Amino acid sequence: MPCFSSEGGACVLGLDFALAKALSCTASQTARPKDQNVTNSPKASTLTGLAQSLPGATVRYVIDTLSTRIAAQEFALDERLPSERQLSQDLGVARNTVREALDHLELRGMIRRRAGSGSFVTFNPGGSSQALSSVAAETGPLHLQAVRGIFEPEMVRLAIISMSPKQIDALSEILSKMEAVQADALAFVRLEEEFHRMIAEGTGNPLLVACYNLVIDARRQAFRAAMYRRHLTPARIATYQRGYNGLFNAIAARDIEEATEFMKLALIEDQKLLLQDE
Repeated sequence: MPCFSSEGGACVLGLDFALAKALSCTASQTARPKDQNVTNSPKASTLTGLAQSLPGATVRYVIDTLSTRIAAQEFALDERLPSERQLSQDLGVARNTVREALDHLELRGMIRRRAGSGSFVTFNPGGSSQALSSVAAETGPLHLQAVRGIFEPEMVRLAIISMSPKQIDALSEILSKMEAVQADALAFVRLEEEFHRMIAEGTGNPLLVACYNLVIDARRQAFRAAMYRRHLTPARIATYQRGYNGLFNAIAARDIEEATEFMKLALIEDQKLLLQDE
């Protein structure tokens, strides 16, 4: 079992954000200048039209986030998606960005938009989603804890760097729901998943969101469900609530060190439960 103590720290992805930001700034500053001779050529006009038809980075983020949620069956077949306004608030983007993303999802056949009624899921799980589910089904508790130990401390660090105020507000709303749970273990676990997923989305990295949805799928496996039925008592729920409150406060304060420490402590608590089951 990997050690998640603060001594030595958890493994991290080791991304150099100073370099990433520098590259981002360089890219924005070196955008191609207007050139009448280039844009007037037929080939350039075609390329310009193609570029304009492709979604921007923020739209791609919304597309990837929603398609991942749909593929993970967070939204079931024929279920109505949240309103554009709600999605805008949850994801911390403009409504026109959400609208454009929904257009692309409709073109992909994942949703159908009904005038005056909203957007409804038309995606029928199968193929790749089944393959991902099989990976989750084959993941044992030791594998899961090892991946979480690598993933979650770094995930919260990225989120603190990138989360918008609206996303932090959305995280606060989830925390309020968690704090209202007294004895319903299943309800608490689902809210816990939602809390972690919001942190993943706060990184602004759609690949990370997709990977973490697979982690959540693995966390739902039978061994963990049985473990919670046995050990997630009202007293332990209260302990977890205090921990998540501390984690949220650290995220809201943009305190990376404190937030990663809370994340490690949560992993240690899960590890203790697993050891009790051995």
